[in-house]
Amino acid sequence: MSDRPSPGGAEEVSADPILARLMRLHPKVIDLTLGRIEALLADLGHPERALPPIVHVAGTNGKGSVVADLMAMYRAAGLRAHAYTSPHLVRFGERIVLAGDPIPEPDLVALLDEVEAINGERPITFFEITTAVAYLAFSRVPADVLLLEVGLGGRLDATNVITPDVSVITPVSLDHMQFLGPDIPSIAAEKAGILKPGIPAVIGPQRPEALTVIEEKARTVGAPLSVHGRDWTVDRTADGFALDGVPFPRPALIGDHQIDNAAVAVMAAKALGDRVPALALPDACLAEGIATARWPARLQRLTAGPLVEVCGGGTELWLDGGHNEAAAAVIAGQLDAWAEPRTAVIVGMLESKEPVAFFRKLAGKVAAVKTIAIPEEKATLSADAVAEKAGEAGLTADPCPDIGGALRALLDAPEPPRRVLICGSLYLAGRVLRDNG
Repeated sequence: MSDRPSPGGAEEVSADPILARLMRLHPKVIDLTLGRIEALLADLGHPERALPPIVHVAGTNGKGSVVADLMAMYRAAGLRAHAYTSPHLVRFGERIVLAGDPIPEPDLVALLDEVEAINGERPITFFEITTAVAYLAFSRVPADVLLLEVGLGGRLDATNVITPDVSVITPVSLDHMQFLGPDIPSIAAEKAGILKPGIPAVIGPQRPEALTVIEEKARTVGAPLSVHGRDWTVDRTADGFALDGVPFPRPALIGDHQIDNAAVAVMAAKALGDRVPALALPDACLAEGIATARWPARLQRLTAGPLVEVCGGGTELWLDGGHNEAAAAVIAGQLDAWAEPRTAVIVGMLESKEPVAFFRKLAGKVAAVKTIAIPEEKATLSADAVAEKAGEAGLTADPCPDIGGALRALLDAPEPPRRVLICGSLYLAGRVLRDNG
């Protein structure tokens, strides 16, 4: 299951009544087991068995980007796609997309009433209740495909009560070790728990120790794999990439890593089309999806709003929700691509993350580092603590009281940066998007 380790603050609660209700009634604990949601879904009449063809996506990094690419591909083909993702950035309803559009709030309230009434007084976690709501919504609104993102891990994630038509595992790296295990093989084993007998699985780029575990699990359950670098190849080109020699455009999502995510999405779409011929997409729709996909807070440039106005015309403002070592490596690659003028970063992180590993990837690549606490987030590290961790990684960082203060400190420098990247947490990214309108 995927959610922050503690509820947000009062301002967040008042801003989103749905989230306020959920946090009041269902603590955001993480308790990896399937018994509670299986019982609830049975009492609801098994909506998870009345869903359109499913692409089930696990992994540490890139899940959301793959879902965004796939959503855009099916939209380009005129098909209707449901999607379930987490976490949300600004409002809870972002998590449930019905036939291409976020669920209307009145419908979400009615479904939540219905599911809570059926569940009664039985214990249920935040992610379990919301996953049950999503399955019920998806079962009642016609669509051609469901893009289902794992919350946390895979084997015991609340989404893992379905039989998909295609499984996907994006790159596995260190994250959520307190729940998934202390090393890459342990985490890969949890991710590989979504593999099902006879169900094809598309495997994105993996470290060797992760791939070994995934392949062994696939052999055990009888899941046919299509593996990056073994069964299909990706070559960068001047204007995009070639997948097994077939040209595709440069992804709309920024960063070299998005080429690999787009290739995974193409292979997943092709695998689904092989199983469900009505969902086979022509290359033109695959290419259009890659070129038009949107996924907020993933190397996203902000172009309007109060925070952008603070920056004036001379400094670009960028946002990224990446929070682990692998995500920092992606950011570092983009910093290299930007080259000069160098970029300053504003970083806030949760207590559960590994700031030193994150900062080590940025060492020598940024002009300045400002640190903040994540607004209204009880599980945040303090600005001082984040700055201390940056120092352990060899970076000089200055703690600031808030995002505005950090921006002003950077802009008041004798040579203001040409870019400022706010990063370190999806929850920080959500606050930035909310505050920036």
